[in-house]
Amino acid sequence: MKTTQESIFSSKTLTYFLQLAETMNYTQAAQILGITQPALTQQIKKLERTVGAPLFYSVGKKLRLSDAGYTMLNATHSIYNVLNKATDEIQQTTSATQGTINIGVLASIEDHVFEDFAIKYYEANPNVIISLHMLTRKEIWERLENNRIDLAVMYLPDESIKNWKPYQSKKIIQDELLFISGDEKLAKKKRIKFKDTTLNPWVTYPENYYLDQVVKESYKNQLADLPTAVARFTTPQQIYRFVAATNTNTALPNSFMVANPATDKLHTLSFEPAIKFDLNFVFRKDKDQIPRIKNFLDEFDTYLRAEDYISRLQKINQK
Repeated sequence: MKTTQESIFSSKTLTYFLQLAETMNYTQAAQILGITQPALTQQIKKLERTVGAPLFYSVGKKLRLSDAGYTMLNATHSIYNVLNKATDEIQQTTSATQGTINIGVLASIEDHVFEDFAIKYYEANPNVIISLHMLTRKEIWERLENNRIDLAVMYLPDESIKNWKPYQSKKIIQDELLFISGDEKLAKKKRIKFKDTTLNPWVTYPENYYLDQVVKESYKNQLADLPTAVARFTTPQQIYRFVAATNTNTALPNSFMVANPATDKLHTLSFEPAIKFDLNFVFRKDKDQIPRIKNFLDEFDTYLRAEDYISRLQKINQK
């Protein structure tokens, strides 16, 4: 028979609780977990009976954490932090030339440089398995929190990330968001004001994607009307193809445009003022002391010293 502690701290129970605390929506949490809503509700009720207090309560249609819920959430994060730290400490005694490195790459990033480096890294380290995952920002953060990826490649600053204390970052390049349009009147311009970018509808990233939020925040700061989106796609390649085939505008990272130069029909301009952000490796503190992770990051630095990131992107179009 399970003890109270075993009932509370089973991996499944904590996973269910954390997912509901993340989404604050039973239907959405159940879909993400791949279970039915009644099954999730039953598990949460069992947990509440075990701890002897409600963990959630409703205000109208909105779900909220109770005081007990916040206590359980902090305890759950502490448990995961202890387990993650133990895992990292164990792995710090392992070999630099064996094992697996799990990397989560933001789906909106031009990933050719990382793919090319993975090939070269394999040639020098054939016993290290590189596992590259193209993920949404939410998926990246969840996997970082659960120690399911060792490194994340993502844009910063990211205001949606509230708890930076267990993490650190390593800058790769500074990137810039560029305005892309087929308007012939813009052919000779290099910069464009925000208020002049909304004459035609836009195609952009899904709502809550990092670059979609960057666009919205930038227009808000400039007191400019937001562009009207008529289509949304998850990758820059999809957005670029749509813009090239329609009378729409968009904004894409300079890194993507370097690797995919605009056709004669499209024009690329910097915003005025410029929209800039950084591309970074993000990882849990001390993760870079694990031999194979340290070796990977050191070799990536060497790789970019031999030829910088942008120069490597420029070569992609020449292949």
